[in-house]
Amino acid sequence: MLLHNSAFTTVAVLALGLGIGANTAIFSVVNAILLRSLPFHDPASLTMVWEKSPRSGNERNVVSPANYLDWKSRNHVFGDLAAVVDIFTVNLTGSGEPEELMAGAVTANFFRMIGVQPIIGRAFMPGEDSHGRDHVVILSHRLWRRRFGSSPGIVGRNIALNGESHRVIGILPPDFSWNNRRTDVWVPYVFDPNRDYRATSGRYMSVAARLRPHVTIQQAQAEISAIARQLEQEYPKFNRHWGVNVVPLHEQTVGQVRLALLVLLGAVGFVLLIACANVANLLLARAASRHREVAIRAALGAGRWRLVRQLLTESVLLAAAGGTLGLLLAGWGIDALVSLAPATIPRLVETSVDKSVLAFTAFLSLATGILFGLAPAMGISRTNLTDALKEGGRGSNVDRRRRRVRSLLVVAETALAMVLLIGAGLLMRSFVSLQGVKPGFQADHLLTMRVQRTSTGASDDDPQVIAFFRETVERLNGLPGVRSAAAVNFLPLTGMGSATGFIIAGRPKPAPGDQPVTAVRVVDTHYFQTMGIPLQRGRNFTPRDNKQSPRVLIVSQELVRRFFPDEDPIGKKLVIEWGSDEPDEIVGVVGNVLHDGLDTRPEAMIYWPAARMPYNFMTLAVRTVRDPNTIAPEAIRAIHSVDPNQPVSDVRSMDQLMAESVSRQRFNMLLLNIFAAVALALAAVGIYGVMSYGVTQRTQEIGIRMALGAGHGNIIRTVAGEGVSLAVGGIVVGVAASAILTRLMKSLLFGVTATDPATYGGLAALLFTVALIACYVPARRAMRVDPTVALRYE
Repeated sequence: MLLHNSAFTTVAVLALGLGIGANTAIFSVVNAILLRSLPFHDPASLTMVWEKSPRSGNERNVVSPANYLDWKSRNHVFGDLAAVVDIFTVNLTGSGEPEELMAGAVTANFFRMIGVQPIIGRAFMPGEDSHGRDHVVILSHRLWRRRFGSSPGIVGRNIALNGESHRVIGILPPDFSWNNRRTDVWVPYVFDPNRDYRATSGRYMSVAARLRPHVTIQQAQAEISAIARQLEQEYPKFNRHWGVNVVPLHEQTVGQVRLALLVLLGAVGFVLLIACANVANLLLARAASRHREVAIRAALGAGRWRLVRQLLTESVLLAAAGGTLGLLLAGWGIDALVSLAPATIPRLVETSVDKSVLAFTAFLSLATGILFGLAPAMGISRTNLTDALKEGGRGSNVDRRRRRVRSLLVVAETALAMVLLIGAGLLMRSFVSLQGVKPGFQADHLLTMRVQRTSTGASDDDPQVIAFFRETVERLNGLPGVRSAAAVNFLPLTGMGSATGFIIAGRPKPAPGDQPVTAVRVVDTHYFQTMGIPLQRGRNFTPRDNKQSPRVLIVSQELVRRFFPDEDPIGKKLVIEWGSDEPDEIVGVVGNVLHDGLDTRPEAMIYWPAARMPYNFMTLAVRTVRDPNTIAPEAIRAIHSVDPNQPVSDVRSMDQLMAESVSRQRFNMLLLNIFAAVALALAAVGIYGVMSYGVTQRTQEIGIRMALGAGHGNIIRTVAGEGVSLAVGGIVVGVAASAILTRLMKSLLFGVTATDPATYGGLAALLFTVALIACYVPARRAMRVDPTVALRYE
C-alpha cells in the first residue's frame, strides 16, 4: 500500500526522518553529557567542596590549603578528601621540540579516591606527595599518544618538566577528564608542614571528596558548614564571611550546560511534533480517497478496530522508515554537532549512538507512528458504509470533522513554530547584544601568545625572568609590521585571574574579613598602549617603576567609582594584602576592562608593574598593522632568538579569543535558529497543504461562485481567508505560550528580556507573512479555475 503511493510515502518519510534524526542527534548529546554516569567509581558519592563568599556572590570559590587540611582532619561525613591544583603550566624539554603543557597537581590519594586506575603503570602511592619523593608524573592518554607515539616503554623513563627530571609512572585512560580542563600531566602536590598557609598564600585549589556510605549531600553540607563557622571564629582575619558549599560532582561537571541542552531538546521535540502534524494532515487528505476502500473492507466483515489496526500499521511502518532515515541523519548530525560545538562543553567527545540512543530512536519512531496515525485512523474507521459505497459519496459529516481536525493541526503546528521562532529570536537578539559589548580594549590586529620560563630554578624573583621578558618585548617591538608589544600575567577573557583584599590608607581600618576586594594584574610599561586601554587620569608605568623605586600602582575606573566617588584618586595609597604591609600609591586611572567575559560587569582592578612583581609566566600581546596571524611565525622566531629552548603556546589573535569567549552562546543560537527555520518551513508546508487540498475539495463551489459573477479578488479573499485565520489563531496561541515558556531560558539571555515586544512582534509578522504566501499560492490556483470544467467536477 505504501509503495503504491510512493509520492505520499516519500514526503512522509522525509518529514519524519528529519524530525526523528534531529531528536536522536540532540538526545545523543544529552545522553552523553547529562544522563551517562561519570567514568569514576561510584560517581554518585563524589562531590566538590568549595568555599563561598556572600560578599562577592561567588558560591564556588577556590579553597585555601589551610582550610582544606582542617576540613580533612575534622570532618566525619567524607570517607576521603583530595586537593587539586590544575591552573598552571609546565614546560616539557629534552625530548623533541620544547612544549608547554597544562598540568595538574594532586594529593597522592586523588586517583585512588575517585577510582581511576592508569591503563599502564600505576597511580601515585602514599607518601609521593612529600618532599624528595614527588618527582613522579602521570601522563594523559592524549599526550602519551601524541608526543610519545603510544609507546608503553615511556613508563619508567624520565622526562624533564621545568628543567627537573620526573619519572613517568602511569598513563591515564582515554576518557579521563577532570574539572572540564585539558590536563596533560599530573604531578603530586606537596604540602610544606612548616608553612603557615593562611599567612603566606591565598585560595587557589579545588577539593574533591567522597561521601561516606549513607551520608547525604545535606548532611555533609551541614557538618562542613559547622566546621567553617569554627574556622571563622578561630581565624577571623582570614575566614570571616567565608562559608562552604558542597556540590555533587555531576552537577559541577555539567550543571552549566544543562539548561541549554534541555532547551535544545525541547526545541527538536517541537520540530518533531510539527512533522507529525504535517504527516497527519497528509493522512487525512489521503483518507478522502480511501473511503470506498475502507467501506468495502467493512462490508466484507472487517470490524472498526480491525480497520484502526490496519491504518495504524501503515502509520507505524511509515514511522519506522522515518526512524531508520533519522538514525542515518543523526550520525551525520552528531558529527556536525561535535565539530561545531565549543570545546568548553563538557563530555561532548563522548557523544555516540549507543544502546540508549538506539532504544530512544525505536521508542520515538513507535510513538510518532501512533501519534500522527491515531486521529486519521479513528476518523476514517467511522465511515458511513451506505454513503461511501455510493458513486462519489463523500459523507458531509465526515468531511466537516476531517476539516476541523486538519484545521486544529495547522493551528497547533503554527503555534509550535511561533514558540521556536521567538526562542531563536531572543537568543539571536541576545547574541547580537553580546557582540556589541565593548570589552574595554581594542581586539583587532592583536596577536597573543603565552610564555613560561624554562630555566632551572627560575622563580618569580629571579632577575633572569625580568630580563628575559624585557628583552623579548623589545625584540617583538622591533619586528616589521608591529606597532607595539607588551606582557601581562593574565590576559582578559581567558578565565584566569587573581584577587585579594586591600585597605585604603588614612581611613578607619576595617574589621578582619571586611576588607574590600580587588582583582590584580601584573603588566609591563607597554601594556595599556598595546591593548588600547585608555589612560583616563595620571600617568602610565615607566621603566623606573621597579623594586628599588617607590611602590606605585594603576587602578581601574570601577575601583575609583566604588571607593573614591567624590575624590581625586591620584596620590591616594592602598595597602594590598599580598605579602607586604607597605602602601602603594595610585599614579594612574585606566578604563574598565571586562576580564571575565562580555556578559559580566566591570570589576575593581589594580595593576602592578611587572618589574616589581614579576611572574615566570606571562602572556605576550602584539599590536600589528596587518593580519596578526601572519606575524605569528616571526614573533615566535623573535622569542627563540632570546632563548632557542623557550616553548611558546596558545598562539591566537584576540579576535579568536573573543569569539571563543562567546562560542557557547553562538552554538546555542545557531542550533535553535536551525530548528526554528525547519519549523517555519514545515508550518508553511502544512498551511499550503491544507489550503491546496481545500481548493481541490471546493473546485465545484468555486466554479459556481465564478459563474455567478465572483471576481478574482473575491475568490482569493474567500480561499486565503480561511488559511490566514488559522495562521493568526496559531500565532496568538504561540505568542501566549512563548510568554510562559521563554521565562525558562532567562539565564541564557543577555541584554534582552524573555518577553521582548520587538522580538515577539517582528517574528509574529514574519510568520504571518510566510503563512500569507503559503495561502496565496493555492488561492491563485483557485482563481484560475474554469467555471465550465468546475461545474462538471465529479
